[in-house]
Amino acid sequence: MDLNDLLSALQGTPVSQAVAESGWIFPTAESIHVAAITLVVGSILVVDLRLIGLVDTARSPREIEARFLPVTWTAFAVAAATGSTLFLAKPLSYGANPFFRAKLALLLLAAVNMLVFHWLVKRRSGGNDGGLAAKASGLLSLSIWIGVVALGRWTGFTL
Repeated sequence: MDLNDLLSALQGTPVSQAVAESGWIFPTAESIHVAAITLVVGSILVVDLRLIGLVDTARSPREIEARFLPVTWTAFAVAAATGSTLFLAKPLSYGANPFFRAKLALLLLAAVNMLVFHWLVKRRSGGNDGGLAAKASGLLSLSIWIGVVALGRWTGFTL
């Protein structure tokens, strides 16, 4: 069984058909998804801009993270759930869409960047500014999330 077979089987499920055929499930999920992504990117933006050294330098990155990352993770969970619902409407179309696949790749890269930052940079700096490595991580994160949003919009316009 290859990926297309799996996506085809998923598209044939009652849940997938319900999402695709409903007049309210998809638009409701999409509206919530956009709001959640806005919170994810907005809260990450504050953390990234602090890491880069452009905002709120009177506070440590640790303070900024403690304040904003709970919002980020909650909004990310909502975005993942609603994004999965959107995916269920047309698994074969999403699976074949190069913009969607690139968005997933960037989400994976965002996770790797976050892990590298938290396990290497943050540990070495003891929660302080983290120097050039923290700035690079913040800049990379900011770039990735701009790409995620752009690719998400392109996905929506090409299905």
